Parts: sequence; structure tokens; C-alpha cells
Amino acid sequence: MDNKKAFRVGFALFWLVALGLLVLDTARSSGVRVEPPPIALGSGQAASGGHCSGR
Repeated sequence: MDNKKAFRVGFALFWLVALGLLVLDTARSSGVRVEPPPIALGSGQAASGGHCSGR
């Protein structure tokens, strides 16, 4: 097997495993969790508590 073919097989195998794990994780999850956005820049959301609220 030449290097190009080995690379292609490895590349395809990597993505098949990655996508398979993603599908497995999605299928096994209990539902969508609603979480706050990690960065609320420009969204109009003001901090109401915690160390960065300034209050």
C-alpha cells in the first residue's frame, strides 16, 4: 500500500469513527439542555450577580 492510499484510508477511518461517536452521543443524550450563551456580547443581557456584575 502506497502512502497516498494509506493516508486516504486513515483519513476516512478517522472521520467515520468521529461521526459515529457523534451519532452515538446524540442518540444516547436525554434531550437538549438550554444553557446561557458563553459570551453575551451585544445581546442586551446584563449581569445581575457574581463577581463581574459590578454590584
